[in-house]
Amino acid sequence: MNRLKELREDNDIYQKDIAKYLNVDQSNYSKYELEKINIPVSILRKLADYYNTSIDYILYRTDERKPYKKSIINDK
Repeated sequence: MNRLKELREDNDIYQKDIAKYLNVDQSNYSKYELEKINIPVSILRKLADYYNTSIDYILYRTDERKPYKKSIINDK
C-alpha cells in the first residue's frame, strides 16, 4: 500500500480534504497516491508536517514513522 494512502486512511481523511489542504486538485492528489506523478518538494513538506512524520517515511527511505528533530534553520 502506498504510504500516502496509508497515512490518509489512518487519519480518516478523504482525498478531497487533503487535496484542499494542499491546494491541489483531488485528481492530482490521487495521482500522487498512485505514484503516477512526482510529488513536488513543497507538497512533501506540507504532507510530512500534516501527518507529523518525515519526508523519508513518505518516500519509503525509512520505516520510522516519527519525524526527525527539526533544526533551527527549518523553523525559520
